Amino acid sequence: MKCAGYNQPPAFMNQQHPAQPHTVTVQPTVYVAQAPLNPVKDYMGYSIFTLLCCCLPLGIAALIHSINVKRNSRTAKTLNHVALGIGLLSLTLMIVYIVVIVVQATRYPRYHYGYK
Repeated sequence: MKCAGYNQPPAFMNQQHPAQPHTVTVQPTVYVAQAPLNPVKDYMGYSIFTLLCCCLPLGIAALIHSINVKRNSRTAKTLNHVALGIGLLSLTLMIVYIVVIVVQATRYPRYHYGYK
């Protein structure tokens, strides 16, 4: 059984090509992405560092101000700097205190503890 139309070439094959080729101009695609106008730093990582390593009360305050970044970015930065300064100062004082205690303990080993 032979169906009509299966052995015939497609209709566009029977058409004549134009004598003059047409020029096709393709313009490049331009992608436009809008960047944030003024990105605000949130200092979240800095706040977590000062919270855990330097000064707990000021670290908590800095973390709270970092979460509210739209209004309090400058306050968070200031609190982080103060907390870091207090943490480094306390660490330095603790090291000096330990060194003084060790030097005093080695200088007078038995007489400070009640031994004769």
